[in-house]
Amino acid sequence: MHTATLFYTSLLAFSTTVSAQYSATYLPTDAPAQSEDGQSGTNQCGGGSNQTSMCQNVYINGVDDFCLWAPPDTTYQGVPSSIGQTERIEVAWCIRSGYGTRLIPNGAITGAHFIQTPNYVQVLGSGDMTMLNLPSGDDGGELDPHGSDGLGNPIGGLVFGTSFGVLQQYHEWTNFMYYGGFCFRACLDGPEAPTYCNHIYDTLGCGWNMPGNYASGVFESCEAGNTEPMGVYGNSTFFQGDSSTPDAHTPAPSSNCQTLATISNAAASPATATLLPSSVSASLISVSAASTSSAGTPSRSGSSGTGASSTGSGSPSPSASGGHSGAVRVTAGWDAGAFYLLTIVGGVLGVIIVL
Repeated sequence: MHTATLFYTSLLAFSTTVSAQYSATYLPTDAPAQSEDGQSGTNQCGGGSNQTSMCQNVYINGVDDFCLWAPPDTTYQGVPSSIGQTERIEVAWCIRSGYGTRLIPNGAITGAHFIQTPNYVQVLGSGDMTMLNLPSGDDGGELDPHGSDGLGNPIGGLVFGTSFGVLQQYHEWTNFMYYGGFCFRACLDGPEAPTYCNHIYDTLGCGWNMPGNYASGVFESCEAGNTEPMGVYGNSTFFQGDSSTPDAHTPAPSSNCQTLATISNAAASPATATLLPSSVSASLISVSAASTSSAGTPSRSGSSGTGASSTGSGSPSPSASGGHSGAVRVTAGWDAGAFYLLTIVGGVLGVIIVL
């Protein structure tokens, strides 16, 4: 058991690092009703779907299982609800039912391109976002987890996914929306997440921030390497507002692509918090070692804090083709003469087997 003790100690150390960076880590099953002060919607969304839902949890799992942020109504304070005006109150719209969100209407997405890289997942696409309450002609803007005050755009919005082997919260993400399409990237927690999911280039749009395939009529899921981080060019970093704007990076080559004829809203499979070995059938013991802290994520210097509505802010450029802080969850059990210890720390699954 000495090996198990060392392994568990290292996981606790990792948990401390995660909690120092983010003030709360959630799963959909343990999120509070509202994770931030001033939140207009909720993070306790239940199941099914509802076209008047105020759920502010989104998921990004695949070309036929992703969500987008969009306005709750067609008007806001008496005017059409542009992204720039409604960035603080956007709600979740999903392809699949089962998350307690609104459903993206069939036909709204005319093309979608999902990739998974070592550091992030991303979906790019085209469509009619007026079916998600954006006004026609809205050049859009950016949604992100920080904003100018650390509360997020939308306030309290949470992003989850299972692409890296276990259901987890993505603390760093960026989503551009405009009337003709969208792009959404969510980064695996780690030291490079803020770099690959940088959100300070809010007026430069999808094509510059997330270059890739936005073609209509294609629905595909691929693997790819990491494209160079937005704004980083060798040893120099471009900042929005500099005298000249460099070209977007060339997208990393993709592989193992699978295509679908189309996508439509459908029932979602229940999301699970842990992935257990299929042979584990003995009684399991659940232990929680989580501390309580205030919810949310800190703001970072350089955050734009806006989803500024301006020409090109959403559309691809023509050249571009009470929560648990660092929660530790432990599940242990005996099976076939082996002792299994499974842990989730900040969304990372650890497994140890002691014979």
